[in-house]
Amino acid sequence: MSEASSPPEKTTVNIRMTESFLADVDATWTDLGYNSRSEFVRDVLRDAVKHPEFDRADLKAVAASEVDIQQGRTRDSDAIKAEYGSGDDDR
Repeated sequence: MSEASSPPEKTTVNIRMTESFLADVDATWTDLGYNSRSEFVRDVLRDAVKHPEFDRADLKAVAASEVDIQQGRTRDSDAIKAEYGSGDDDR
């Protein structure tokens, strides 16, 4: 039998931020169900490295959409088709 490989060694990284921003970070990771601040920060950094084309404007658009969904400001596909057309005319 082969030995199980051990996980890669982790290095501690220190960063500076304001207390108010840290409070926002802490509220975010707990609201999103992460087990720790470190786990959340690793995920955020991993996403930034793996998807550099996803910029701040994209993130703001996703966040705004999430707020709309949570506040019930959504429309079904039939309402969208009625307002903008079905798209079949372009074919």
